[in-house]
Amino acid sequence: MSKPVVEVQVRAVIPTSGGCAVFLGNEEKVFVIYVDQSVGAAITMFMRGTQKERPLTHDLLAHILRALGARVERVIINDLKRGTYFARLILNAENELQQKKIVEIDARPSDCIAMATQQTAPIYVSREVWEEVEDMSEVLRKMEEESSQSEETDEEE
Repeated sequence: MSKPVVEVQVRAVIPTSGGCAVFLGNEEKVFVIYVDQSVGAAITMFMRGTQKERPLTHDLLAHILRALGARVERVIINDLKRGTYFARLILNAENELQQKKIVEIDARPSDCIAMATQQTAPIYVSREVWEEVEDMSEVLRKMEEESSQSEETDEEE
């Protein structure tokens, strides 16, 4: 039996002293997952469509999936235990005989978010996790305000 889910998008990726804060959410609520610097940078590059000189790890994995006739169908952040998020990467694979199968893999939420962002696949959060996380909408709004004010100041100088 599948759990009810809520669709979210990556709203922002903000560098922190220990990595990056990835803000996920929708119009109702926003929450944060902390990721390491390299994955945060990859998510940011995928969001911006940045061209890279050589494939990075997530690019390599996407190339392998494509070569095997698979793609990321969706990502589900399905659990939160003692401050650690858990996620499932749902792949849709089709072989040369057009036989299809769905493959579900346990993966770090950070990698799932990066892969979903790269391949424009939807990101979901289980309703259970959604109701447990703290709403960080106001924190994100203030950070975006401060960022736009500092950009205006930079332009004036």
